[in-house]
Amino acid sequence: MSELVENLPLMEHFYTLQGEGAHSGKAAYFLRLGGCDVGCVWCDVKESWDANLHPKVAITEMLKFVKEANAPIAVITGGEPLLHQLNALTALLQQQGIATHIETSGSSPLSGQWNWITLSPKKFKAPLTELIEKANELKIIVYNKSDFEWAEQYAALVSKSCKLYLQPEWDQSDKMLPQIINYVKENPKWTISLQTHKFMQIP
Repeated sequence: MSELVENLPLMEHFYTLQGEGAHSGKAAYFLRLGGCDVGCVWCDVKESWDANLHPKVAITEMLKFVKEANAPIAVITGGEPLLHQLNALTALLQQQGIATHIETSGSSPLSGQWNWITLSPKKFKAPLTELIEKANELKIIVYNKSDFEWAEQYAALVSKSCKLYLQPEWDQSDKMLPQIINYVKENPKWTISLQTHKFMQIP
């Protein structure tokens, strides 16, 4: 049995609405952990990459943040949250009736107990088979035209129940959104995901 981790590097935390994917529009508390070994060139939270820059916070304190907000969902994100052992954190949250969601590139081994797994694979470091098989949602960030073919490669690997999303990279939206719209019309197994929190100007 893996050692239970009681303190994790917490870059930021906030109560907001989920802006992307299947749970878009739902109230959720975000716990953004420091540390990432994927390094996407277009990442909008590069300050999360170095775990050592962020204070280690007790998981009991993280639970307190979520409970005080009366949030029904805790989203564990990063960085790459699976660089950390998450069994103890998710168990604590679930014991209090809080749903646990994760947003991950899938490049590190799975830990934790999850109500929802959003897999957003990156070309810079491939996801593990275990994560591909367990994903509830596949979210492909579309940066250029070649990403459509790449998206189909992963759509063929996930389970039949996994929801499929194409999301324009924010800075490329003007160029890529019309292409995604046409692609979804031609391939209706896909759904568009937009970063609605940015339109709403919330975290």
